[in-house]
Amino acid sequence: MSEDDSSQSSSSEKRSWLERIGNALSGEPTTREDLLEILRDAQEDGLIEADTLKMMEGAIAVSDLTVGEVMIARSQMVSLDIDDDLIDLMKQVVESGHSRFPVHSENKDQIIGILLAKDLLRGVVADNGPGTIHALLRPAVLIPESKRLDVLLREFRQLRNHMAIVIDEHGGVAGLVTIEDVLEQIVGDIDDEHDEAHESNSIRAAQNDGQYIVDALTPIEDFNERFGSEFEDDEYDTIGGLITDAIGHLPEAGEELSLGRFVFRVAQADARRLHTLHVSVLPDD
Repeated sequence: MSEDDSSQSSSSEKRSWLERIGNALSGEPTTREDLLEILRDAQEDGLIEADTLKMMEGAIAVSDLTVGEVMIARSQMVSLDIDDDLIDLMKQVVESGHSRFPVHSENKDQIIGILLAKDLLRGVVADNGPGTIHALLRPAVLIPESKRLDVLLREFRQLRNHMAIVIDEHGGVAGLVTIEDVLEQIVGDIDDEHDEAHESNSIRAAQNDGQYIVDALTPIEDFNERFGSEFEDDEYDTIGGLITDAIGHLPEAGEELSLGRFVFRVAQADARRLHTLHVSVLPDD
């Protein structure tokens, strides 16, 4: 094949792809899957990068996801108690590495506002520090679990807000969601200096010491099926949520808990949630 023939063939392929995109914009294809097929063909032809395709797929998928599918569960929220001493609040803020915090009164269902770390810092350096953080709180935005992510992202942008508290059907706090959680559905995980690298292959084979490596997001149903256990999944969906509730606080790496014939040791965790557990299975009596 001559260079002219090769050039004409390449140009023809590009025109064909551009014509398909044009048809998509003018009403064709008629389904989302058809549009995705065009984009995937474009990536295979080298017209767009694989990462670009992934982001485009994520942007399209966001409209099908709800807040409840991506939120940080209540059991893994880092929230501040309004009655804590200022020095204790500052320690929690520094240790967590977050920039925004829900603040509650009696319990996590009583969210009274959002504290920004920068507001706390300004308050501390001004006039010998605030007597109370009440004056530093910003209003909390409350949203239902059923809200679509594309709608939430638009509201985040319009209101210049970065965090919302998720309310369940009974009016209790189900968790929280940040603009980062939404964007990660489009661009993939956004790690910062406070995030620890971790694997997420659910349940991995026993190591030399007999321990299993279990991702904290493993559904309790899957864990029960693998190990023949009977943990309840009425209140929590994941093994990480179950362990966090049983311990009574967001655990740190190295903490251990025995439940029945299982010993759970926190292998990896950050200020937002558990990542990985080491699980030992004790012999039946």
